[in-house]
Amino acid sequence: MVTAAVARREVRATLVLAVPLVLTQLAQMTMSFVDVIMIGRLGTAALAAGVLGSSTFFTLLLVCVGMVLAVNPSVAQSYGAGDEAEVGRWARQGLWLGVFLGVPLVALFGYAEPLLRAAGQEPATAALAADYLRAIRWGVLPNLWFAALRSLCEGTGRPRPVLVVMLIAAGVNVLCNWVLMYGKLGFPALGLEGAGWASALAMTTMFALLGGYVRRSPEFRRYRIFAGLRRPDGPHLRRLFRLGWPIGVNFGLEAGLFLVATLLVGLFGTAALAAHQVALNAASVTFMVPLGIGMAGTVRVGQAVGRGDGAAAARAGWAAIGMGASFMLAAALLFWLRPEWVVWLYTGQGGGEGVAPETVELAALLLGIAAVFQLFDGTQATAAGALRGLKDTRVPMLIGGFSYWVVGMSAAVGLGFGLRLGATGIWWGLTLGLATAAVLLTARFRRRVRAEAAAAPAVLTARP
Repeated sequence: MVTAAVARREVRATLVLAVPLVLTQLAQMTMSFVDVIMIGRLGTAALAAGVLGSSTFFTLLLVCVGMVLAVNPSVAQSYGAGDEAEVGRWARQGLWLGVFLGVPLVALFGYAEPLLRAAGQEPATAALAADYLRAIRWGVLPNLWFAALRSLCEGTGRPRPVLVVMLIAAGVNVLCNWVLMYGKLGFPALGLEGAGWASALAMTTMFALLGGYVRRSPEFRRYRIFAGLRRPDGPHLRRLFRLGWPIGVNFGLEAGLFLVATLLVGLFGTAALAAHQVALNAASVTFMVPLGIGMAGTVRVGQAVGRGDGAAAARAGWAAIGMGASFMLAAALLFWLRPEWVVWLYTGQGGGEGVAPETVELAALLLGIAAVFQLFDGTQATAAGALRGLKDTRVPMLIGGFSYWVVGMSAAVGLGFGLRLGATGIWWGLTLGLATAAVLLTARFRRRVRAEAAAAPAVLTARP
């Protein structure tokens, strides 16, 4: 029986951890937002190539980052068990996993132009996007190493250094964009290629600052993260990869769902695509909150598992799921009751100069659907985070694939094209897919903590 006082303590503890995680995610999203704005000043051709290049880069990088994020629950469980040697070992293998994933990706981006042209892109656009990718690829390894060290900090319950580093990197990104894209302070104007170099420098800054902090901080020095890095630890590296690849695939499945949805909405015309981007961007901003709460849930659940406290693991998971759903309920009410306020932020009063009235009207309609969408998106994100704390990643990956693509995409195509509902049909299909994921992931967490915690709290870790 969980008393109100115990529940309040759990919510407070989760909030203390979640707030800097949410702010970190928002800062990271701001970097991409600023890039789009600054690239837009280079003209339509650069903007089109920039969208193509950044979409390609960050989709593939996200899959690799997802794999490296397996460090988080591994560290959290070892930290909860009081095993300092294992904490350091998992972080070191995360750095090695970044090498094995990042080197092939860096090489792949070196052949970006012929690959993009083979995919049917316009030669001029492919050439510009390839210039961007050849520059930004040098940020791949630092970004993956940063993800490993970020997982170390968050897994041990210390997310604030990550937030500080991300805020500094956001400033570095803006400054380097200004200097390298537009040719300031005596540097040549590199245009879109300059944006790639700026992002690579920002990613390198992220790793350098966090690495320096981890190396010098008394809190982390005892874990000896940078000792013994001469060769990887095969058994631990394989366990980390087995835990992480389903996370990466699931991230890719979800990102791919929204990418394909955007392409499908584009078939209904420019006005529909613009309205879709307004609604999707607004939903993406609010999604950062349950995403951060889900990350906090991963840590809280993982640490409880490490202590062998099954009841605490259950409380931590349900607290994260409830908090994520509660926030998204508030966001849903805003989208439902005052969609015009949200549209105004993107288009200006009365739709903004040059914004078609049908775009404004459709954006408001899609935000009404997004109100329902939000509830399920927040729930499935936090439930997935709680399951990662149990090191349960393979079944959630299968649930994601089924929910996003079998249910969600099939429904989107059927409603959007079969029933001719257009962009609204696409959004109702996405909503149905997220609802399926929310129900199945929540049920999965309920089964795991009930069955296994009751039988043997100390063996909540998912079986390989």
